[in-house]
Amino acid sequence: MANIKSQKKRIETSEKARIANKSKRSRIATEVRKFREQVASKDFENATKQLQLVFSLIDRARLDNVYHQNTANRKKAALSKLLSDATKEQATAE
Repeated sequence: MANIKSQKKRIETSEKARIANKSKRSRIATEVRKFREQVASKDFENATKQLQLVFSLIDRARLDNVYHQNTANRKKAALSKLLSDATKEQATAE
């Protein structure tokens, strides 16, 4: 444990931030899981709406410095590609 008063305060604020960041990451993971389930069940209309929600959450997490800019962009690109590939696959199957 730190002896310096300012460092003790910094430890407390860091812990609060860690808990808040963990909560935000968990919410994003839950919404991504829901999105992936909708894509797997070929419910593309709801998956598109869910993707907008996930993008919003990721962007807000980026602004709160939960994610680095490149990490946020990479996550969004991967999800977009997942939906795009699934819709193309569905179109070629018909």
